[in-house]
Amino acid sequence: MEHVSATATTDASGMVTGWSEGARRLTGRTAEEVVGRAARELLAEDPPGPAVAALKGTVVLRHRDGSSLTRFVEACPVLGGNGTPAGYVITARPPGSAEPTLAGQAFQQAVMSMSIFDTRQHYLRLNDVACRVMGVPEEALLGRFFSDSVEDAEHSRGFLAGLRQVAETGRPVRYESFTGAPALNRDHAWTIEMWPVREEGSEELTGVALAAFDNSDQYWARQRLALLNEAAAAIGTTLDVVRTAEELVELLVPQYADFASVDLLDWVLGADEPPTALEGDIVLRRVAHGSGHEGTPEAAVRLGETDVYPASSPPARALREGRAALSQAGEPDFMRWVAERNARAPAGRTYRKGVHSVLAVPLKARGTTLGVAVAVRIAHPDDFGGDDAVLGEELASRAAVCVDNARRFARERTTALALQSSLLPRGLPGQAAVEVAHRYLPSGSLAGIGGDWFDVIPLSGSRVALVVGDVVGHGIPSSATMGRLCTAVRTLADVDLPPDELLTHLDDLVTHLASDDRPDEGVEVAELGATCLYAVYDPVSRRLTAAAAGHPPPAVVLPDGTARLVPLSTGPPLGVGGLPFEATEIELPEGAVVALYTDGLTQDRDRDVDHATDELCRALTAKTDTLDELCDTVLKAVLPEEPSDDVALLLARTRVLGADRVATWDVEPDPAHVAATRQAATEQLAVWGLEEASFVTELVVSELVTNAIRYGEPPIQLRLIRDRTLICEVSDGSSTSPHLRRAHAFDEGGRGLLLVAQLTQRWGSRQTGSGKTIWAEQSLEPPEF
Repeated sequence: MEHVSATATTDASGMVTGWSEGARRLTGRTAEEVVGRAARELLAEDPPGPAVAALKGTVVLRHRDGSSLTRFVEACPVLGGNGTPAGYVITARPPGSAEPTLAGQAFQQAVMSMSIFDTRQHYLRLNDVACRVMGVPEEALLGRFFSDSVEDAEHSRGFLAGLRQVAETGRPVRYESFTGAPALNRDHAWTIEMWPVREEGSEELTGVALAAFDNSDQYWARQRLALLNEAAAAIGTTLDVVRTAEELVELLVPQYADFASVDLLDWVLGADEPPTALEGDIVLRRVAHGSGHEGTPEAAVRLGETDVYPASSPPARALREGRAALSQAGEPDFMRWVAERNARAPAGRTYRKGVHSVLAVPLKARGTTLGVAVAVRIAHPDDFGGDDAVLGEELASRAAVCVDNARRFARERTTALALQSSLLPRGLPGQAAVEVAHRYLPSGSLAGIGGDWFDVIPLSGSRVALVVGDVVGHGIPSSATMGRLCTAVRTLADVDLPPDELLTHLDDLVTHLASDDRPDEGVEVAELGATCLYAVYDPVSRRLTAAAAGHPPPAVVLPDGTARLVPLSTGPPLGVGGLPFEATEIELPEGAVVALYTDGLTQDRDRDVDHATDELCRALTAKTDTLDELCDTVLKAVLPEEPSDDVALLLARTRVLGADRVATWDVEPDPAHVAATRQAATEQLAVWGLEEASFVTELVVSELVTNAIRYGEPPIQLRLIRDRTLICEVSDGSSTSPHLRRAHAFDEGGRGLLLVAQLTQRWGSRQTGSGKTIWAEQSLEPPEF
């Protein structure tokens, strides 16, 4: 009876004049019971006004047994002789039954959801797709207000506003939304067209029609493209392996997965070489994971820990096969792996059983497998599919390149730092001239480790050389160049060259290094340039002599608390060549602090150099108990929050060797005075309580003074210095340096310097402004037998 079609006729006043067999079968009423009665008496409720005006619509009929029937009714007027309706032929058919017209059939069979509403937003018609989306037959919705048919209040408000806008303005509206529907298990993307429906030849609005197109596939494709675009900016913002893995997880959760993790092979985080093959069970280390739930309750492995992945698990399969591995609920391997994970989960986290889909994607870069990314869906209604696998592989590929870049950077940084650390002085040599403290802070920037370095070099005569330098560039090449320069400075310092001459020789060396390293590339020498500050302090004369090659001048803090920069005439950086270097000499009191530093301490693109230098001078005047504490104070006060370059800081507090530790004699250029000079030296040793050193000292003084008288020029001077060692110095006005040679068996001379070299710790000569000085050092500790 529900699918019966019925026909009836009425006169112009609405009285029933004819009743078909179909009408009897539909309502249970015979023609005798109906003909002559008002048609309205057959309705269970009044028809909608728009349906009456349009002569078609959905009405509710009353069956003879009292039940209600919903039917789509259409009235066709029968015109009289004067052209006015003399009556109506009314047909009723079940909702969803075959349309009698081609247009009706097209509406009913359309592949998109189509509906018709009256001007009060009540359902008048729905096609088959609309009924499937709503999850109920057409008769369950006909005549109902739209908002009463959906539960999503937010969607209802926007949709309803569009229907009302069309009804009020008579203009079409396009409405887009991302929402669900009663019969759908997830939200869909809809593009909805709404337009007014008018009676033919009339401007009066009789209803609102709509067509809803489900463009979810296009929507998700756009979302995937947007995710890839976001990945380009969000992954790899730092050259840190762990942070890069975290960025991938943050991108996946929650829009792509409910839980995601990144596990890497152990060699990626160390210095080992990659394994040749991945077979059987695979051990991975968890570096990042994330979840839509606070505390990441889905994680069965803690961050930083390793876990063994069985050969049948999705992550192990993905690593072996080199492509995405999809696994869904119901598959044996999936169920076995999830059960094993749940067994290790902390107590009380049983909702993990809701896992229904897993996607494991290998992280591969430059042909090398680094690890695996795993995405899990729990609350997300859809399983991972082929498109998700393609997206996952693309995201993993981008992340893997960033992880590999970070790994390579970390390895190069570690190598450069180890190289630089091995070249920097580990323990400063013992000397009496200055008390020293130092700090070296490697750069944390993406450019890598720089070429900053420092050194403290003991010189003859209890003097000490203080050195800081900075090689242009970063990374291993800069560290290697730094090592070359550091060695060269030590070699030149051993020759005891003055600061300006030492920098001249160092400048030549850098020029040669640049031309030797790149002979055919036309590279500017300055690309391998460096800056250097070389200073020599003499605790006897209390004078500091310094020269700089493109380097910031040192700062000096006097015992009265005043601080200033030493006014140096700074030469060009090493490697530029063509300009001389000038030395500056100042006298310092005992207890003065000399600060040597590299430009990373005071120079930054966002800082004013003069202001930073003033901060340095103020920080150096801070009251601290030790130089180490002063180093920390200076760095805290002056160093930028995020330094972009390496920083080397060397502090030296001056000491003085007073007259009680230095004895000087002018020597007449006559061999007859050698004995008297030797006697004077012996007596001075007795005053110092060093009688045990008299024998060797007499030999050294006798030999050096005799050589000065015989081969040198006046004035001649002997000086003894009691320091950590006993230093004997003989100066004369000649610039000719002696040479050690081995005398033959029948030679009468030539054994003097050889004897001095054998009896003392070390000996040498240095040029002075008025000649040269020959010196020899003796240990003051008793010999061990």
